[in-house]
Amino acid sequence: MIYNLSQSLPVTKEKARSRVVTMPAAHQVSFNLSIGGSDAYDHILLKTGVLAITTDGIAGVKRVLRRQLQPNELPGFIIFNLDEHADIFNAFVEYVRSSKTLSKVPLFVYKKKFDQADKDRLATTGGIDGIVTPATTFEAFTSTLSFSQKIKQLAAAEEAGYRAVYIQDAFRLTGRVAKRGFDIAVAGGLLVALSPLLLLIAAAIRLESKGNVFYIAPRAGKRYQIFKFYKFRTMVADADKKVKELQHLNQYDNKDDKNGAVFFKLSNDPRVTKIGAFLRNTSLDEIPQLINVLKGDMSLVGNRPLPLYEAATLTTDRYAERFIAPAGITGLWQVKKRGKKEMSVDERIGLDIDYAKKHSFFYDMRILANTPAALIQKENV
Repeated sequence: MIYNLSQSLPVTKEKARSRVVTMPAAHQVSFNLSIGGSDAYDHILLKTGVLAITTDGIAGVKRVLRRQLQPNELPGFIIFNLDEHADIFNAFVEYVRSSKTLSKVPLFVYKKKFDQADKDRLATTGGIDGIVTPATTFEAFTSTLSFSQKIKQLAAAEEAGYRAVYIQDAFRLTGRVAKRGFDIAVAGGLLVALSPLLLLIAAAIRLESKGNVFYIAPRAGKRYQIFKFYKFRTMVADADKKVKELQHLNQYDNKDDKNGAVFFKLSNDPRVTKIGAFLRNTSLDEIPQLINVLKGDMSLVGNRPLPLYEAATLTTDRYAERFIAPAGITGLWQVKKRGKKEMSVDERIGLDIDYAKKHSFFYDMRILANTPAALIQKENV
């Protein structure tokens, strides 16, 4: 049954007869929460098998939590109606992030129609686990919800593990602080030192082909957080539109993967410009990612942040482990396999998971020590 706290009226019995499916969750769930309401997602709320509460504003959410929350109980998920409450969206996201309890709950955003500006806004805001539109099916919603819960469960387990280790051994905490301090110092110093080179590269890119100097695109990093990823542009301006027609040249054999994971990378990519090939082969195209490091989106060492279409295919329990590690400019995969043609999806993800399980400040230093040998590629890959 769905209750609207603004109107105190339940939905009709006809709606309540919809098929009920129990939602998986890491914590005990006695209700789901909707900020603003819409008939477009009533079917999602009804089929979860628990009480659905609709309220308005942050004050309304606080009232609901005071009434509903019991020890170890949280909402199964939250849906925020952007059409009704766009004015408090940023404040609400900050409220959720600052709450030790609500930050564990998957947060979805509803809008009747999402345009590019909306998607850019959500990518910039971060912390959103999925979007809901009138066309969203219950099955699609539960699939996204399940994956979000896996990520949050793994993150919670990692944090719990860290807390236990901090109590027993302060060395791990020192390592995390050292890693961030090292990232800031090195990234800041390199950006200053390389600024003349950055200007030369920018001029060369602009002279060779039309388009932006930088390639900026959303990427999924640690805990599947989406951020704007920076590189020097090495391809023609419309390269992303040519992915489908070049699938037959994919370096990864995605057909052999039974779990649906997909990676896309070409050997001697025809979309790459002459300057772009040089930048790739010398890894100079990666320099702008130092900005991401300063912002905290990435680290110098970690698993590569993935395009959203690749990250969306890594939804199994095993594959989700690779998102627990920080996103990085260089990492275990780059040191061991960069520039080599023979590569499987499982091998690539296996290296990412191996790093996620072992990563530490001193392990990062070992990877950095081996990175220079991997910087120069023999082929355009």
